[in-house]
Amino acid sequence: MSMRLKGRIALITGASRGLGAAAAVAFAREGAHCILVARTVGGLEAVDDKIKALGSEGSTLVPLDVTDGPGIDRMGGALYERFGKLDILVGNAGLLGQLSPIGHIEPTIFERVMAVNVTANWRLIRSLDPLLRRSDAGRAIFVTSGISRRVIPYWSLYATSKAALDMLVRTYAAECAETGVRVNLFNPGPTRTGMRKEAFPGEDPATLPPPEAHAESLIRLALPSCTMNGEWIAGDAALGG
Repeated sequence: MSMRLKGRIALITGASRGLGAAAAVAFAREGAHCILVARTVGGLEAVDDKIKALGSEGSTLVPLDVTDGPGIDRMGGALYERFGKLDILVGNAGLLGQLSPIGHIEPTIFERVMAVNVTANWRLIRSLDPLLRRSDAGRAIFVTSGISRRVIPYWSLYATSKAALDMLVRTYAAECAETGVRVNLFNPGPTRTGMRKEAFPGEDPATLPPPEAHAESLIRLALPSCTMNGEWIAGDAALGG
């Protein structure tokens, strides 16, 4: 093992499955201590088992709905007390919502998607930015989508949420330009995940790369040597994604 992230503290949201779980295992393999955040305890425990199978001491499990703003604040306080810093933040949790004409979207669904895809990431920045600044090389990575740059009928809700996330994150990156924190957006493109299956139920999952295919890209964005800031980075599978 190269242990490129040895001693780093990494927090990943949406860590119980998909890209979040793949990032957690990849970071742990490189020596990071991972803080896994998701609603599903069983899913978090399954990812922790994979991390322990690497020979690691395991991860810190945080069962939390990312729309719980006060819960995020409490988590930030607990991280400060335990670690005194945060080296890596991966804002991965996301919802597809409703593929529908704009006027037919249920208000509760609209509000939930915006809460998970946008507001939760703002709350993470608000609570964890002080911890990232205490790191010698804080790195924040937020998962976006190619739909944020395209106009496709019936995709208004998800596309709007990701476009808003893009602007939020790029502005945060600009505010961090004179610090040791580097902030970037990552678009994995079409990937074999539950969300992809929900959006394209007729698609053969075997034709798509697994989330693990993006591990190296995420590791490079998390390294202290990464100098990119405010970039929108497409994964290998992101062409047209």
